[in-house]
Amino acid sequence: MANTQDIASIVKEQIENFGTTVTAVNVGSVVQISDGIALIHGLSGAKYNELLEFPNGVEGLALNLEEDNVGAAILGEFIDIKEGDEVRSTGRIAEVPVGDELIGRVVDPIGQPLDGKGPINAQKTRPLERVAPNVVLRKSVDTPIQTGIKTIDSMVPIGRGQRELIISDRSIGKTAIALDTIINQKGGDLACIYVAIGQRESRVAQVAATLEYYGAMEHTIIVSASAADPAPLQYLAPYAGCAMGEEFMEQGRGALVIYDDLTKHAWSYRQISLLLRRPPGREAYPGDIFYLHSRLLERAAKYNDENGGGSLTALPIIETQAGDISAYIPTNVISITDGQIYLEGDLFNAGTRPAMNAGLSVSRVGGEAQTKAMKKVAGSLRLDLAQARELQSFAQFGTADLDKTTRAQLERGQKITEVLKQPQYAPMSLEKQVMILYAVTNGYLDDVGTNRVKAFEDGFLRFMETSHPEIGQSIASEGTLSDETDEGLKKAIDEFKQSGSY
Repeated sequence: MANTQDIASIVKEQIENFGTTVTAVNVGSVVQISDGIALIHGLSGAKYNELLEFPNGVEGLALNLEEDNVGAAILGEFIDIKEGDEVRSTGRIAEVPVGDELIGRVVDPIGQPLDGKGPINAQKTRPLERVAPNVVLRKSVDTPIQTGIKTIDSMVPIGRGQRELIISDRSIGKTAIALDTIINQKGGDLACIYVAIGQRESRVAQVAATLEYYGAMEHTIIVSASAADPAPLQYLAPYAGCAMGEEFMEQGRGALVIYDDLTKHAWSYRQISLLLRRPPGREAYPGDIFYLHSRLLERAAKYNDENGGGSLTALPIIETQAGDISAYIPTNVISITDGQIYLEGDLFNAGTRPAMNAGLSVSRVGGEAQTKAMKKVAGSLRLDLAQARELQSFAQFGTADLDKTTRAQLERGQKITEVLKQPQYAPMSLEKQVMILYAVTNGYLDDVGTNRVKAFEDGFLRFMETSHPEIGQSIASEGTLSDETDEGLKKAIDEFKQSGSY
């Protein structure tokens, strides 16, 4: 009997102390679903950019918050979602894993691995969207990023924290410049993020294999939203890459993020906006298409020393149609960025590669992002080239009537053009660039035949490496061209020319 009373008292005590934690979940139901966009009734507490949970573990992104419904883009397979399905809000704003654990990996815009190398054990996440650092936290761009490409480092220098646009028609070498820049950071302290938007999966695999081959995946993350992925994933991809780069910047490190390309990004956003029934504007793009790219590119910055001195540099890529840089998206991005590298189809077809048009390409940071040595040798380069190009249009009617000075200017322009040509995946160190540009701008190649310039360059750089390594080392370590180094370089060039080994 006593035993029964004990049991009763225990049960009574348990009933009195029984408590379940009640959690309120914001729930809605699908009213309409088509083309990867769901209209949901309910979800009154949903936030903009919040992740929503559909049946079968599919996630969505809340983009339209209206009075009586929520418009959401589905981040995955939407075939099994039907009207009446329950949708729950997760309370999480769209975020992505960040940190060193991602280096060397290929991931999608929500941080899932695509390279078959197992899970990514990232310890930290960051929201995809963030307000750009304000002007008080920043400092002016003053540290160069060496791309290893003579044309760019000499005439359109890129600095840490800058946003430099690469623009041209398709297949003129935009991605080649981006990949060379990544390869040239090998052994440095710059983390690189390559964001592939709307590209073929085979192309992304090719990029990954190239970077692997040149040992550049050791400092690179690839974020891929391929052409086969839904438009919402392509829309999120650049913001994911930017968030990953910001993590390095916040740690006081340097990061370089390449968006390849923002034309396809704008297309994906237009598709989502039209399906969400947002009012279309010029070329059917929504009214906030400028804000789409400005809020992304403004996040590139160079922090001042009090805030860690980290930097995030952006190289957005835009594809033009028939060289029209005055179209809607190109002009938008040109007005946001700190300059552009314009690659021209005619130059490319004529064999000038990289096919950079020196007249239309500009860096609004200018010489601030150059070492003193490069600034000294590249000072007259753009002017010489521009003058030669202008004279070329007159000279094509016949060179017989040209005076000696004009002919010399034309020939100097041809020599510079030859020197600036460079094969893909062969970035050149700063000291080598300075030495060969010094030779051509100071007239040491004026008596060398245009067809022998390449042989001269190869032989000269080999000669400098073997016979006068101290000159290259001095330029690399000091970053300047001192009077002593200048004198040594002149003597070395004369010595090489006398040997005639080219």
